[in-house]
Amino acid sequence: MTLAITILQLITCVTIICIVLLQSGKTAGLSGAIGGGSETFLSKNKGKSLDAKLSRATKWVAIVFVVLTLILNIFK
Repeated sequence: MTLAITILQLITCVTIICIVLLQSGKTAGLSGAIGGGSETFLSKNKGKSLDAKLSRATKWVAIVFVVLTLILNIFK
């Protein structure tokens, strides 16, 4: 049982790393820090973009990772 949970935890760990690496940065370098974010057509559809989906996936996979970690600590 512990081995299976450990394997699932390793899979979720690798998944979190991949999802975070696929996300784009929140600012566009120095120009984003100075100029700020302007309201554009693309920012209105932010909830449907790939970055929004990756952000939601990161949250859910992180929750699964924490739950698996807690379960492993209870069993050991």
